[in-house]
Amino acid sequence: MSRPAAGEYAPHFDPYIQLVQEDNIPAIIEKYTPLIAAFYNSLPEDKANHAYSDGKWTVKEVIQHIIDAERIFAYRLLRIARNDKTPLPGFDENAFARNARVTGRSLQSLKDELQAVRTSTGFLLRSLNEEELQHKGTASGYPITANTFAFIIYGHLLHHQRILTERYL
Repeated sequence: MSRPAAGEYAPHFDPYIQLVQEDNIPAIIEKYTPLIAAFYNSLPEDKANHAYSDGKWTVKEVIQHIIDAERIFAYRLLRIARNDKTPLPGFDENAFARNARVTGRSLQSLKDELQAVRTSTGFLLRSLNEEELQHKGTASGYPITANTFAFIIYGHLLHHQRILTERYL
């Protein structure tokens, strides 16, 4: 399935979708999966508790946020792909971060968890056919297709990769 068009999703997802340069899910998986894994696996342990400014998340908190968001996005994608018409609520990323309690975890454990989630998402995406990806649902009060969530997932990863590169490393 091809790139989602503007108007097929909530406007706040547009920056993520625009970061994804490929036009279909197989190409996205092929191009970005190894690049994303290499980047996140290369994050140095000595930066694990670094925040670039007061009140900003640490590297470990950013990674936990990415894990949480990907799980939520993949869940939404699955519900919509299975043609579930139940409106799906949003989530408060800051509340999730406050309650994640990453201070007792190593950066490596978060990297391992991220890789497991990424692998699971890849299996889910590869299992879906064109018809399932075209199904429409509602998330955070906006209509959206299952296909769009694939672009959001990868765009969100690329967004945080850019932030980590520019502000943390």
